[in-house]
Amino acid sequence: MYKNVIFSIMICVGLSSCVTVRPGEVGMVQTLGRLSDKVKTQGPVFYNPFTQRVVKTSIQTSNLELSLNLPSKEGLSVNSQISILYRVEKNKVPNIIRELSLDYEPVISNVFRSASADVCSQFFAKDMHSGMRANIEEAIRLKMDAILGQQGILIESVLMKSIQLPAGLANSIEQKLQAEQDAMRMEFILQQARLEAERKTIEAKGARDAQIIMSEGLTDQILRLKGIEALNNLAKSPNGKIIITNGSSPLILE
Repeated sequence: MYKNVIFSIMICVGLSSCVTVRPGEVGMVQTLGRLSDKVKTQGPVFYNPFTQRVVKTSIQTSNLELSLNLPSKEGLSVNSQISILYRVEKNKVPNIIRELSLDYEPVISNVFRSASADVCSQFFAKDMHSGMRANIEEAIRLKMDAILGQQGILIESVLMKSIQLPAGLANSIEQKLQAEQDAMRMEFILQQARLEAERKTIEAKGARDAQIIMSEGLTDQILRLKGIEALNNLAKSPNGKIIITNGSSPLILE
């Protein structure tokens, strides 16, 4: 009976001294408050439950959502939803935990606020709502990565979503875009009109050229030859006809 009790105790101790590190995680053994530099990857990790514990954290890409106002070059405030995609380097996790603790997202948030203020203040508010947004995002990412990358936190992307410009500026941009579209439509109409005018000019020129060619080609000799051909055709006809001529141009009476 005592053997069974001892065996049960050993099993309980054995089960309580093992944790499983899942895919996308790493674990470090902490002994009496001191964190080991050896990083454990996926699989079982055994430890002494009386003096040790296993600290686990994710090394997968994580998404930090923020909502804040970004300053612009002209001094306006642009509201935006921000997504920061980041991950931690596996081999630097012990240093991150020692220096920043496991709750390091507030550090990322503060670094972003500083980097975004520096970058966005160099651009106009309308740039954040146009094709310049990608340049702004990349500039912020590089600035953040320069600060956090050396500590082991890698910034993969900074995404500015749901940009809300000040009402007056948004209306001005919409009016400008509408004016540009109207100008493009008018230019298309004028281009079509120019093409139609050129087509008509070419047709008129062709008709004039044809008339000139015909008038130059109808000489007295050609007209006389055509008259002879007409007389020959009449001579072959069985109908009676009276032909009056002055010697040059016949007048035919049926």
